[in-house]
Amino acid sequence: MSATNIKDAVTVPKVMAQKGQVPLVCLTAYTTPIARIVDRHCDVVLVGDSVGMVLHGLDDTLGVTMDMMVMHGRAVRRGVEHALLVIDMPFGSYEESPAQAFRNAARLMAETGADAVKLEGGVEMAETVRFLTARGIPVMGHVGLTPQAVNMFGGYGVQGRGDGADRVARDAVAVAEAGAFSVVLEKLPAPLADRITRDIAVPTIGIGASVGCDGQILVVDDMLGLFADFRPKFVKRYAELAANADEAVAAYAQEVRARQFPAPEHQFGEGKPAREGGK
Repeated sequence: MSATNIKDAVTVPKVMAQKGQVPLVCLTAYTTPIARIVDRHCDVVLVGDSVGMVLHGLDDTLGVTMDMMVMHGRAVRRGVEHALLVIDMPFGSYEESPAQAFRNAARLMAETGADAVKLEGGVEMAETVRFLTARGIPVMGHVGLTPQAVNMFGGYGVQGRGDGADRVARDAVAVAEAGAFSVVLEKLPAPLADRITRDIAVPTIGIGASVGCDGQILVVDDMLGLFADFRPKFVKRYAELAANADEAVAAYAQEVRARQFPAPEHQFGEGKPAREGGK
């Protein structure tokens, strides 16, 4: 399935139907211009709580608020026409109770036009997933490395090694059986990700997991190379935009200081009033 080759918008049932088929293409987006680009190529666009680190300079995702997710969700919705739009529920917005989760998920969907929400957690979140889906809110699950629990993990290391494999597998099964329409598998050994993909009936979406997953997702700024020094093993850079931007800004600064910009073609004279477009 490709969002560029369908007339109708990607829906939750269409995503579920991709289990074992052509892998789902997923990326994050936080702004309207980027959303318009990724929408042409992706099946799923995620407004991730990674926005706190990517755009707001936070050290982790724990400081992301509902208001931030609503603001960026609205911006991305303006740029997404075909892909399924999913928005992360931020830390503290759903863990207290299923009722709390419903209130905040309903707000996210009502105020942004999102198609679904994503929440982190496994066995302990199954009741909440079941509560939300029973009330018409599609849920994408997320197990393995769950960044909102980074303090419990003691960092961003690979999960599910050794004795931890069965725990992560149980988490994935629990949220899938509770009604999640897909499950993100983050930073898992490839054999474990393959095992989970075989064991659950809904699509798995890998990030630092396995090529055998039913889809893949990356943070768009990571794969575009917008961070000069951030190079996790599981990210392939498809561009080096940070270096390109640095060169462009350096050239601009040099031309301004040398009074080479603005050149005559970038300035206005005293002739006829400028027409629309500055011509």
